[in-house]
Amino acid sequence: MAHLPCFDSAQLEAACKVLGDTVNGLTGGEIGQILRELDLPDTSPSITKWKRLFNTFAEVQNKHQVGNHLILFVNKAMAPAKYTANPGLFGWRQDGLNVALAFAGYGVSKSGKVVHTTRETTVQGARARAGRLRTLLESRGTHAEVLKYCKAELLEENYFHAVLEAVKGIAERLRIMSGLGNDGAELINQALSTKNPVIALNSLETSTEESEQRGIASLLVGVFGAIRNPTAHAPKIVWAMPEQDAIDVLGILSYVHRKLDNATKV
Repeated sequence: MAHLPCFDSAQLEAACKVLGDTVNGLTGGEIGQILRELDLPDTSPSITKWKRLFNTFAEVQNKHQVGNHLILFVNKAMAPAKYTANPGLFGWRQDGLNVALAFAGYGVSKSGKVVHTTRETTVQGARARAGRLRTLLESRGTHAEVLKYCKAELLEENYFHAVLEAVKGIAERLRIMSGLGNDGAELINQALSTKNPVIALNSLETSTEESEQRGIASLLVGVFGAIRNPTAHAPKIVWAMPEQDAIDVLGILSYVHRKLDNATKV
């Protein structure tokens, strides 16, 4: 194989996050086996899988000044014979790697081999190649109200604005259900109060039910404080939103929406 240019850190990280994804990525044992087959150093075997891979590839890139090792690893990991019992997993990883590698001018073919493609320079261009995030959220049964408020952003893989719009969507639904006009913690605490509730998530007849209502309210106040307020006031380049963080936050919002599905106005 000819000497290939090194991947920049963002491209390398994106590929490693697909390969080491918590749900659909390689197992720790599979990572170790492929690294041994390629005679690559396993620099940090005990840490998070994607960071383990990133550290290995960063080390060998710095040492040899080529990007070949990531390509060789992907070719091994995506060998079609490994996916005869689970072709859907092949498709998920292929889509994810196509997004991650598009900016470097590579893609993964149906045969599982890395091939040269037209280099993408925009998020929209990379997103056109794969619907990984939206497909993943839909496969997990993410509530329609979450997708409703961030559809455009999801189509662009814009995690920053997807999360911001989804959180704002929770506030809007609370206003519609309650008839209240305020926002943020004030809206949540008034709508989901246990003493004078406007919205009841359950009958509120027992201490356990009151605790659930109070807990959901606290959860939402925390989400607004940790997610909406920083994203609303900080530019995207300052307040980053990685894909896994976006998936986790959107999962929380989906859970709350399902609770609101069965709620009643008092």
